[in-house]
Amino acid sequence: MTLHVKNNIYWVGKQDWELREFHGSEYSTHKGSSYNSYLIKEEKIALIDTVWSPYADEFVTNLANEIPLEKIDYIIANHAEIDHSGALPALLAKIPGTPIYCTANGVKSLKGHYHQDWNFQVVKTGDTLDLGNGKKLVFVEAPMLHWPDSMMTYMTEDAVLFSNDAFGQHYASDQLYNDLVDQNELHNECIKYYANILTPFSKLVTQKIHEVLSFNLPLDMICTSHGIIWRDNPAQIVEQYLKWADSYQENQITLVYDTMWESTRKMSEAIASGIRKADPTVTIKQFNLANSDKNDVLTQVFKSKAILIGSPTINNVMLPQVAALLEEIQGLRFTGKTAAAFGSHGWNGGAVNRITQRLKECGFNTLEGTKVEWRPTQEALQECEAYGKNLVAQLGGVSADDAKQTTVATELPSMVCRTCSWVYDPETGEPNQGVEAGTAWENVAESFLCPVCFMGKDDFVPVADAAAKAA
Repeated sequence: MTLHVKNNIYWVGKQDWELREFHGSEYSTHKGSSYNSYLIKEEKIALIDTVWSPYADEFVTNLANEIPLEKIDYIIANHAEIDHSGALPALLAKIPGTPIYCTANGVKSLKGHYHQDWNFQVVKTGDTLDLGNGKKLVFVEAPMLHWPDSMMTYMTEDAVLFSNDAFGQHYASDQLYNDLVDQNELHNECIKYYANILTPFSKLVTQKIHEVLSFNLPLDMICTSHGIIWRDNPAQIVEQYLKWADSYQENQITLVYDTMWESTRKMSEAIASGIRKADPTVTIKQFNLANSDKNDVLTQVFKSKAILIGSPTINNVMLPQVAALLEEIQGLRFTGKTAAAFGSHGWNGGAVNRITQRLKECGFNTLEGTKVEWRPTQEALQECEAYGKNLVAQLGGVSADDAKQTTVATELPSMVCRTCSWVYDPETGEPNQGVEAGTAWENVAESFLCPVCFMGKDDFVPVADAAAKAA
């Protein structure tokens, strides 16, 4: 199916109504998804991205019905991940030698996936490709949004930004545009997508948006790689991303737990009751990990100002599903949030201590947790309720801005990764790698890796030097 987007731009992608898991089984897609490919028919013909490999033959057949394949002059690979590039082998078998425009990292990724030495044309930010009729494609590198190879492509005159994974959502719909779909569904899928995929790169999101805005380009549409096209006030999703990237939180507290014999569940409900009595305005969410979708849980963690993680103790450690969630949370690198642990135990209560330690490693402002021995008595549940009330009191003096502030006063120079522009700030250190706040760069271990692109310490340069070079 081909759908007209604007002027000589056409959608030639695939709606995947049946998809329920993405990135293997890493991301739940309750609403399906789409793989958006765009065909531009100016004096020159350009194809922007393809579709996931299971639909490659279908894609090539449909594309051939739209235009003789040999008339395609350029292929733009905004992203090498196989949900974007999966049909390239089938397509290039029909039109070998067609140039593929991508970043230098895109070449590496595409060669890594397909082991083919295609006709790659490397582009960088500011490079252009003339389509004729007074229109050009302008390329904008966007490393680590969310892969090192990622880029966006802007079409002049039509003022359309082909935004790659940014501003998208896993959402299948036969209504192509944002103003035609259910707005609540759209918002929920957008925030879930950001929370679970883009959160670790929030600093880069902010930097890239401001960089693109500095070009002062008109913007009539944002054509994403997944989900709908933003045509009605496309700036709204850009503004929303800036909010989400800034240590986002709502007036919400989320309790997440697993339980063996219902004791930890009872604790969660009692703590929630105390929170509610202390602050009737706060939104409270509770999830049992045994029967909850982890991506939905992580979305609520993203929205929360505070979270409580609970588990009974087994073999002196937490239950595996809780440990797995904390591993996900550490990778997502949430900021500006408070957390605490709770749980019941028999002869030993090691789970709460281990959860607390993991929460510290995840970068949360961590409060003292609470434990109950054996099955909670009515008195123990009252103590849990009091714990919830006290939690609200402790949160009362912590605003989102306060939570983002550091307590280390230092003038140590910051270092920036040359590959992805992640900045090492000595004031905050890098707790996920055991680098304490206030650690000067020269005292950081040689085994240090950039937490975004995993380049080594020798890839870093002083921020001042990078700024001077850019100037």
